Amino acid sequence: MKVDIKNFTKEEITTFALEIGQPKYRAQQLWEWIWQKQAISFDEMTNLPAAFRERLNNDFNLITLFQDVVQYSDDGTFKVRFGLKDGSKIETVLIPVPEEGRFTVCVSCQVGCSLTCSFCATGKMKRIRNLEPAEIVDQVILVNQLCLEKFGSRITNIVYMGMGEPLLTYANVMRSIEMITSPDGLAMSPRRITVSTAGIAKMIKKLADDDAKINLALSLHAADDTKRNEIMPINEQNDLQTLMDAISYFYRKTHNRISYEYIALKGFNDTIEDAKRLIKLCHRFPVRVNVIEYNPIEEGGFEKSEEDTINQFARIVRESGVMITVRRSRGKDIDAACGQLANK
Repeated sequence: MKVDIKNFTKEEITTFALEIGQPKYRAQQLWEWIWQKQAISFDEMTNLPAAFRERLNNDFNLITLFQDVVQYSDDGTFKVRFGLKDGSKIETVLIPVPEEGRFTVCVSCQVGCSLTCSFCATGKMKRIRNLEPAEIVDQVILVNQLCLEKFGSRITNIVYMGMGEPLLTYANVMRSIEMITSPDGLAMSPRRITVSTAGIAKMIKKLADDDAKINLALSLHAADDTKRNEIMPINEQNDLQTLMDAISYFYRKTHNRISYEYIALKGFNDTIEDAKRLIKLCHRFPVRVNVIEYNPIEEGGFEKSEEDTINQFARIVRESGVMITVRRSRGKDIDAACGQLANK
């Protein structure tokens, strides 16, 4: 099976070019086509000799994804289902806010997920495999092209909040971020990248030890262990105290931005007592809370909190001095909102 050339370093591409008798500057030209011009086929690379392009076509893939289905929401959000080389499928979402000049791509990092969070459609799927770094980067490249076509703008932000748990495929996620942020790669600022985790404490500490420049989001969704255990089995091995210690360590070492994602579930985690418990978790280090509307899924067993309840919850937290926003769902009419990605 052919390999994706984007998984190669610049040095590895140079070595390959020299081994097949191409001068070193051809490797530089090839690299520029891949990363600066973001070519999606070797045939586009017209300043490379035909024989070199033929060899590249024979030995490598350039884009490992193919666009299967694109769905457009009434609110401008669109979701792309991509097919992979092994027949698996993943979903990627673009969330446009043109009036603010913000175009965020939500990428997947695994085919399926192993965490079985009860409010998440992806968690109902089995984890098939981790995505290769290039398969993550390809989502960014291809959605960026769609964004340019539809909105005349490049993507501005990347969130690792699609299918899968990023910290359970740590090496591949970090390699993809390196490719995206490298001056020789896509040259995006790491400050525009957010990695969201359900809470893998030892890997949060590893992010800190590796001096990751990205923003960190914790999918919190409940501020006490009893409730969090009920909806997120991962909490049984990574309880809130352990997570708070890990995130505190991350903040002390990096001072990167931290946010809590909090899906409001009617009658479960949206009470005044829940708000007070959340406040206690927000004063150990600076944190922003994003309250998210629940997006119903099949066999979810939950309902969306009432708008008045969400607003009261947010007001209580805000009055304690914690920065909090209420995020209205985008793309839920095409199953593209938080927790809905399931290749439907």
